[in-house]
Amino acid sequence: MLRYFRSMSKSTIGTAIIGIVGLLILIGFAAGDISSVSLGGGGLSSDTLARVGSRSVTDRDMSSAMQRRLGQVRQQNPEAGYPELAADFDPLLESLIELRSLQAFAAKNGFVLSKRLIDKEIAQLPGVRGLAGEVSIQGYQTFLAREHLTDAEVRDIISGTLLQQLLVTPVANNARVPIGVATPYASMLLEQREGQVALIPIEAFAAGLNPSDAQLQQYYSANRARYMVPEQRVLKIARIGPEQLAGVSATPQEIEAYYKAHQDVYGAKDVRAIDQAVVPDQKVAAGIAQRARSGQSFVDAVKPAGLGAQDVQLGPQTRDQFTDVAGAKVAATAFAAKTGTVIGPIQSELGWHVIKIESAQTQAGKSLAQASDEIAAKLNAEKRADALATLVDKVQDKIDDGANFDETVKSANLSVTVTPLITASGVQRGDSAYKFPEDLVPVLKSGFELSATDDPVVEQLAGDKGFALVSPAQIVSSAPAPLASIKDRVRTDWIRGQALAQAKAVANSIAAKARGKGSLAEAVKAAGKPLPAIQPMRARRIQLSELGDKVPAPLRVLFSSASGTAKVGADPQGRGFFVVKVDKIVPGNATGQPGLITEVQNEFSQPLAQEYAQQFQAAVKNAVGVKRNQAAIQATKKRITAGSL
Repeated sequence: MLRYFRSMSKSTIGTAIIGIVGLLILIGFAAGDISSVSLGGGGLSSDTLARVGSRSVTDRDMSSAMQRRLGQVRQQNPEAGYPELAADFDPLLESLIELRSLQAFAAKNGFVLSKRLIDKEIAQLPGVRGLAGEVSIQGYQTFLAREHLTDAEVRDIISGTLLQQLLVTPVANNARVPIGVATPYASMLLEQREGQVALIPIEAFAAGLNPSDAQLQQYYSANRARYMVPEQRVLKIARIGPEQLAGVSATPQEIEAYYKAHQDVYGAKDVRAIDQAVVPDQKVAAGIAQRARSGQSFVDAVKPAGLGAQDVQLGPQTRDQFTDVAGAKVAATAFAAKTGTVIGPIQSELGWHVIKIESAQTQAGKSLAQASDEIAAKLNAEKRADALATLVDKVQDKIDDGANFDETVKSANLSVTVTPLITASGVQRGDSAYKFPEDLVPVLKSGFELSATDDPVVEQLAGDKGFALVSPAQIVSSAPAPLASIKDRVRTDWIRGQALAQAKAVANSIAAKARGKGSLAEAVKAAGKPLPAIQPMRARRIQLSELGDKVPAPLRVLFSSASGTAKVGADPQGRGFFVVKVDKIVPGNATGQPGLITEVQNEFSQPLAQEYAQQFQAAVKNAVGVKRNQAAIQATKKRITAGSL
């Protein structure tokens, strides 16, 4: 309802308080090192981008932040790179400076966060709690590994986000606009206006217009750019793909050799159900082993160490699979033991392992006959890929030796497709039924970039379609279409242009006569054209906010003009013009509508809260002092956005 005022009162901070906190949480996790850096001397070191009180933002901080931001963007666009993130650099840097300023402000004023409070936040991190709700040390270690963070870094990050919640949010919470401020705005919404609108459609002026050939030629010459035909080309395209490789396939001898060499895949396998606990302390591991050997279930044995079933039960594992999980040394010991055996503690790079072999069985493999089709498909794909690469190399070598398109395709025995005259978008003028082959679209760009004397080029096609060789056979430069071929179009444009000019002149004349005490109806009548009947208009300003982007153009003019004025407006769809006469303006009075005043107060509360938060953050930065190293900032930005992280 109040979108009208929302657009008038947006704060420059751009997000709500909770949005600020959420953004800084994300940025905090992106910062690989958020510990304070003590700086000696009065200047800033070359890798320090900004000093914020006793803390600093470093080159490493921004590298980590941008690296994490790229990871987020690649979830939506896997092809994204650092150059596409150039616009994110400055906001990320500013957010890190604001975060550091809060940390420095809290430290300066003795605002200390307890370890217990931070531990509570860590317990809420994804994957840290087990299925039963207990905190899992292994789950936390998994989280740290996944996010490429240390425990100290996570604690520093969480302290920063908690400071946002505890310092900034209360400042901006429940921001309230006084009734005395909200009432005039609410009254403005109740303002009522009355007026009239006269429509001047171009159809009333187009009838009877019949240009001569000389007028059409003159109009065509003056508007040649409007009738430009884009460059057109005839392209010669030769496919290099599966059709040339149909005869390439694996022999029975190759299939058998592959089968014998991959018995780890096709042979019988020793599969074991394994429970494993990995802890950083040898004494803890020894306790787990002792309890497991004394008769406790493995799940019960690991509970005192803070682990649960989901942390230790790995399920069926082959030796290769368990090697990937635990390392070769531990896997060798586990697969040499008997069912029911408790193994460990065994030390590896991951920590101290305690393992129990719950069960073991031999999984049958596949015979050569059973695996033959699967192996043949794999080998055929590999051989054809190799053969395709060889063929492409042969074609490229021929081009490098100076062969033209025709000589190259003849030497490689390729079939050729010749297009009609088409534009760079693959469209054939004059034949809307023509469709450029969709799988050949990648060659269009190259086909239109090559000059007539350039060597042909090889382009890779999408998916498994292979490659294609392309060269232009004919180039027709961009030029205006001949008048004879578009005469009807030029005639229509001439008539429309003349009708618009006449309609605008009549609209201006009507507006001039209707201003002040003039009558809009009399002015329309004096125009001497069969125009639509005048329409009355009456509305309150609040209706504009309710309609949003769908407010009719005449209604916008009604509420943007003074009483007694008559203004001309163009129809948004180009159908002509309209004249709006403002007859009456009745000011609104919201004093008797407390509900509307309250609604205006609520509508203004969010941007006001944002403003409070912005001003508080600015005051914090001013209190702790911020010094930027512009040379280092620009160097870091240039390096990262160039892709040299």
